[in-house]
This record gives sequence, structure tokens and C-alpha cells, in this order.
Amino acid sequence: MTQIYDFTATAANGSPAPLSAYRGKVLLIVNTASKCGFTPQYEGLEALHRAYQDKGLVVLGFPCNQFGGQEPGDANEIANFCALTYDVTFPVLAKIDVNGPKADPLFAWLTHEKRGLLGSAGIKWNFTKFLVGRDGKVLGRFAPTDTPRSLKGAIEKALAAA
Repeated sequence: MTQIYDFTATAANGSPAPLSAYRGKVLLIVNTASKCGFTPQYEGLEALHRAYQDKGLVVLGFPCNQFGGQEPGDANEIANFCALTYDVTFPVLAKIDVNGPKADPLFAWLTHEKRGLLGSAGIKWNFTKFLVGRDGKVLGRFAPTDTPRSLKGAIEKALAAA
């Protein structure tokens, strides 16, 4: 049976980023974009990261350019934007596809584990969020319109679980 820890993402600098490094942590995995109406959610994601990282939360951002071309930059441009505009300190990984034949295997697995509205698998837009428990199981899928702040209860519950 596949687990989240079986996946290796690619860091923004191109090096492997095995998710096994986060075993025992609560993960909030988000497909992001720098030129989207939801881009200000970076601020809320960073607030969650800072508030809960010492309790075991890791926010992981995965830039994606599949929705309206809203993430056109390269890795350096994305990193600079995140750092300078929103003071992001959580990991922002390499740009990926989240849908279709070139979808990153992690997102193919996440969308299989937690379907969206009306049972749909595909990601509908930027800033779709997946909450993964300490045991590696996908606990929830949240729409782009769900603000980071609105996830606090679910995150606190996940952090409290053994």
C-alpha cells in the first residue's frame, strides 16, 4: 500500500526532497501560484507554519502553472517572490503539474486518496490544500476558497492525534 512517505518531491534547486523526512509530522500540502487571486493565502499559510511548526506541522508549497498561467516564473523567481512578498519560510518545492498525464505522482495519489466536491479527483484551481496526519493518511482536502485560518481546527486536531 502506497504511503505519502513513499514519494520524493523535487526541491526548488532540483535536488530530491524525500517526504520520508517528514515521517511523524502533520503535513499541509498546497498547490500554489504567484499571480492568482488566492495568492495572498501565502500569508495565512506562513502564519500557520510559524504557529504550529514546533508542534509538528509542515506546510509544503508546490507551485503550479496549470490554472490560467498564474505561475509563469522559474524556481528563483518563485522563491524570491515568496520570500520578499510574504516572508515565506516553509518549503516551496519545484513547479509541478497537479492534473493530467504529467501530474506529479504525489498529487495523483493525493487526489485519489481524497476526492473533491461531488467525488471529482482533479484539482480545480490553485491553493487546493491537503491535510495529512502524523500516520501519513490524508485527513482532508480543502478548496481554494478555504482560507488557511479556517483550517486551524483541523490542524489542531491532527496535531493532537497520537
